[in-house]
Amino acid sequence: MLKVLRVSDGGSAPGENVEESLRERWNSDDLDRDVYGLLGLPIDAINFANLLQSMDAAKDASAPFLVSTPNVNFLVKSQTNVDFRESILASDLCLADGMPLIWIAKLLRVPVHERVAGADLFVKLKSTVRAGRPLKIFLLGGAEGAAERVRTKLNSEKCGLECVGALNPGFGTLEQMSSRGIIDAINASGADLLALFFGAEKAQQWLIYNHHRLQPPIRAQFGATINFEAGTVKRAPQLLRSTGFEWLWRIKEEPYLWRRYWNDGKALLRLLVTCVLPLAITARRANANFLTIEAAADPSFVTLRLSGSATIDHIDQAIDQFRAALATSKQIIVDLAHTDGIDPRFFGLLLMVRKCLASRGKKLVFAGMSPEVRRMFSLNRFDYLLSP
Repeated sequence: MLKVLRVSDGGSAPGENVEESLRERWNSDDLDRDVYGLLGLPIDAINFANLLQSMDAAKDASAPFLVSTPNVNFLVKSQTNVDFRESILASDLCLADGMPLIWIAKLLRVPVHERVAGADLFVKLKSTVRAGRPLKIFLLGGAEGAAERVRTKLNSEKCGLECVGALNPGFGTLEQMSSRGIIDAINASGADLLALFFGAEKAQQWLIYNHHRLQPPIRAQFGATINFEAGTVKRAPQLLRSTGFEWLWRIKEEPYLWRRYWNDGKALLRLLVTCVLPLAITARRANANFLTIEAAADPSFVTLRLSGSATIDHIDQAIDQFRAALATSKQIIVDLAHTDGIDPRFFGLLLMVRKCLASRGKKLVFAGMSPEVRRMFSLNRFDYLLSP
């Protein structure tokens, strides 16, 4: 599993130190990910420079690397669709693809400043010149003929992508769209990147369903990008994209989308009023104080007792303690009886611990929940972590 390398915002050029750091991360866990819990979802604080380095490292190591691109639609669907939410939680990287997520992050003092949209990522991949050879890409989905048009376009240009396959599986059940012929065509292409152009729920479901059957190391859902690249739909001007009004342009171009944006907008407004605003007020009153973590083990469990503020100020200490607990291969219980605060960075860490335990068939268990701590979980939309 690939771990994301973090470099300075200046985006230093890849070199021996970068490559060595990436190699060191291959056999580690996900606890070092700079990931934040945002309204029930993990969001990585990452810029394009780091993202491209991580994708190249996944290609070189042939390691499965699932990229999810949460936007408002993802956020809204994840509140009610458990399987969809779990597919995002299982991802190796979650990009903030949507300006409203950036605004929410700013209100909650979460350092996710750069929108990393799927369409922009596709453009970056095209324009990135790599030593050796371009990144090989397989295009799956899109309207009839769109993928073939983009394939021809990519291979007629000198760019950072070489299209080695394009396929429209049509409409059908998950099983029909995951036939042996489709999977064999993808695997035989030798692609480094499998780019899906389905709807959000179908794409995530398909990627998880076929995770162990796929050979391309990098897998990601790019949504409407295929239409932009094929020229069948014009993308919004940069001004609208940067100010969060891209949805107005999308409705102009594809009027049938109005209902989705209307429903998502109403759901987002409810989240803003009931969760984001109370959390924003709390964040401005927060006092980091201290955090102590005591570990106690018995034959089956390791209990970590947290006292104080579980915040970003103490994240390195917490990572060390959770990593030591994971090394025992026992069930982990987190006792929050004496915890007076949990911030988004700490929720991100808890998600990574949960993910690691889930890969071993174990669960993350919480104990000592005071009403105030339960309220923190509820406002941050992480109630599901408390389910038995």
